[in-house]
Amino acid sequence: MKHLITRVWRALAGPLQWRILWVSHAKFMIGVTGIVRDSDGNVLLLRHRLWPEHRQWGLPTGYANKGERFEDTIVREVREETGLDVQVGKLAHIKSGYQLRVEIAYEALVTGGTLRVDSMEILEARWFTPFNLPDGIQESHRLLIHDKQE
Repeated sequence: MKHLITRVWRALAGPLQWRILWVSHAKFMIGVTGIVRDSDGNVLLLRHRLWPEHRQWGLPTGYANKGERFEDTIVREVREETGLDVQVGKLAHIKSGYQLRVEIAYEALVTGGTLRVDSMEILEARWFTPFNLPDGIQESHRLLIHDKQE
């Protein structure tokens, strides 16, 4: 039976295999977060308009577009939300196990641009030292900042 399945699978080579895989496997949204720092080690935090009021502060975050490299997602999201340019560094964290979402975080260094706030999504953007973070920060983001500080 295994040999028959193998022969059929190989006969379906190409686009048909991918369609079968697409239909039979889970689909995920990919949330990408940037741990954005300046040259002094300060971290960029945003107060997000659409997040719960008691925990609106967090790192720049957004969902990857279809076909977009995750590093490019951080560059795009930071530019859209703050006007800043960043250089993406090392992969810092991956977390799965959510029903429809995977979360990925990268280190990033600000390289230019002028800080301005996208008022549709962001209420405020500020630089903080890693050990003087505001109340109301997402706990998962606090952990990302401190984990990469050590």
